Amino acid sequence: MTRRLQTLYVVVILLLLAAPIVVVAGVSLNGQQSLVFPPQNLSLKWYVELFRNSDWLIPLRNSLVIAAVSSLLAVAIALPLALHAWSRNNWLARSLYVLGVAPFMLPPVISALGFLVFWVSVGMYGQMTATIISHGVFLVTLPVVTISLGLAAVDTSLIEAARTMGARRGQVLRTVILPLLTPFMISGYAFAFVLSLNEYIIAYMVAGFTVETLPIKIFNSLRYGYTPIMGVVAVIFVALAALTFGLIGRYGNLPRLLGAERIGND
Repeated sequence: MTRRLQTLYVVVILLLLAAPIVVVAGVSLNGQQSLVFPPQNLSLKWYVELFRNSDWLIPLRNSLVIAAVSSLLAVAIALPLALHAWSRNNWLARSLYVLGVAPFMLPPVISALGFLVFWVSVGMYGQMTATIISHGVFLVTLPVVTISLGLAAVDTSLIEAARTMGARRGQVLRTVILPLLTPFMISGYAFAFVLSLNEYIIAYMVAGFTVETLPIKIFNSLRYGYTPIMGVVAVIFVALAALTFGLIGRYGNLPRLLGAERIGND
């Protein structure tokens, strides 16, 4: 394949990927409550309406709270798990690592059904706490993978040097390992945050209509007809994801985040 054909192929794929986003963004700019593209009577009133309408503002708040706290929980679970798997490297450590990545190995509906049965049995069905914990457990795979990549890239000579200087295990962890892992923890948190915002199945199965997130609100609203606010929410989600991943790509040193470099040799 010639270089020109390769370029054409990439351009076509990019256009196909961008087309739905362009259509949704255009529809969100319609002045009237209509599903029309190209948009007519261009207006930003639906963007203003999202932040003025409590029917949408409450789900927005719920989504942001759940995403922020559950992602923090996922990192808090992933960090000791990844550290143990890295330092021990025995069958138990490998088993724990498999448990950490297992949620993404199963279809989301299976995990959601398991969470549903569990929270009903303990009497916490429909509570935001249950949704936060469920998202944290389900999304723990992402920080587990990023932190494990960071640990695999750590230059062990740095640890040996610290121990030679008399540093205890806790001091080595606090002063050497954790600072090197910070970009990987941040990236894992960012990935989990974005996916939590867009997650529907688990939130619906665990909280139903009690704790309404934006994805649930969109599906519920479709029963009563289309509103351009749905397009606004989709545009905000896409923009937030692009901003998050763009910042990681710009400042996070992607080769290092993907484990291509050994940390400490720069």
